[in-house]
Amino acid sequence: MFRNISSSSRIRSIDPRGGLRWASPLVALLLLRGTVYGQGRPAAVRIDLDQAIQLALTNNHALKAARTQIPQSQDQEVTAGLRPNPVLTLDSLYLPLFSPHELNGTTLDNTSEFDAGISYLLERGHKRQARLRAARDQTNVARLQVSDVERALTFNVAQQFIGALLGRSNLEFARGNLASFEHTVDLSETRFKAGDLSEGDFLKTKVQLLQFQTDVTSAELAFVQSLASLRQLLGYEAVPLDYDIVGELAYSPLRLNQDDMRALALKQRPDLLAAEQGVSAAESQHDLAKANGKRDLTTSVSYTHVAALNNASFAFNIDIPLFNRNQGEIARTQHAITQSQENSTEVTETVMTDVSNAYEAVRTNETVVKLYLRDALKKAQDSRDISEFAYRQGAASLLDFLDAERSYRSTQLAYRQALAAYMLSLEQLRLAVGTRSLP
Repeated sequence: MFRNISSSSRIRSIDPRGGLRWASPLVALLLLRGTVYGQGRPAAVRIDLDQAIQLALTNNHALKAARTQIPQSQDQEVTAGLRPNPVLTLDSLYLPLFSPHELNGTTLDNTSEFDAGISYLLERGHKRQARLRAARDQTNVARLQVSDVERALTFNVAQQFIGALLGRSNLEFARGNLASFEHTVDLSETRFKAGDLSEGDFLKTKVQLLQFQTDVTSAELAFVQSLASLRQLLGYEAVPLDYDIVGELAYSPLRLNQDDMRALALKQRPDLLAAEQGVSAAESQHDLAKANGKRDLTTSVSYTHVAALNNASFAFNIDIPLFNRNQGEIARTQHAITQSQENSTEVTETVMTDVSNAYEAVRTNETVVKLYLRDALKKAQDSRDISEFAYRQGAASLLDFLDAERSYRSTQLAYRQALAAYMLSLEQLRLAVGTRSLP
């Protein structure tokens, strides 16, 4: 709520000459209005990793395009289940069109011929059932393939999200380093003016400050680019331009062993399930090829009026399979079964390899993170603090302090990189297993 501001209300502002002066009530009112309007602005959208994955699964256009394969396959099921249409035949023969004077009832009844018939194709070999099975198996394969696209998209989102977390962590670290070193530069300037520091050492601190400023600029660019890449996966319309992420680079130990991971992957990896379903689909195609080798029977019934007589006739016709028994397609689909079986075996081996590689990567990166947590971070911090204190007290040289500063900065950046590598290896393990539910 707005508060009434009387003519005696005042806020203090800094005088350009170094003193304090009293601002007018109008200035106070404008500042208050600006504060209220600022508070009324909508808060920036902030998302965590789980929300980012859900946004991508909902809005990613490449995934939406892939999902259309499922209704397309279901439409093919409708086509596969259609029965043949009956055929209607009508004809008139011996009409005296070029002798109009003979076009009378007697001629039409005794001389002209009129035929009407209907025929229907009877499919043999259970072709319709075989087509339906083949189409349904293909729909199941399409569903699993779409699930695999979702699995890959989930990993890509997690990878970009971790990259954004790393970029933000590096940016915060770079800004903190810059602020700290600016104090050091101020101290060096004071010591230089007091004659306790040489001009050369003072200039070295000014030059080193440029490196810290460059680090901040590079970190800002990397963070902005990582958010843009993540937004592309989420869908540009899913989040605003100024969105932000929630989360931290963190270490969480893995408890499952490699055998458990392999067993889980063999049950849940959608690409493996799709390959296994592909074997069933190939067998369905083989059954359909054999069904198509059966010759269909065409039946017809006809009515004929000729020579003042009304007649009916029935006809049946069928191919004699002396030469074409669909042998080529039957043989091809048999080889296709073998191909799909080999593909399924290959995918199984790929899954086992992926799990092994991802598991070992997690263990290796975990070891590196533990090395930093054990004593490397503390040693780098202590070395920097001691060198900074000694430099401020004039007991250490500038080169010693800058060397400790560089060592601390490189250790911190390497630690953040190690954390990001560990988190990414966990995501690779989730990708290899086919589920995000890892203990």
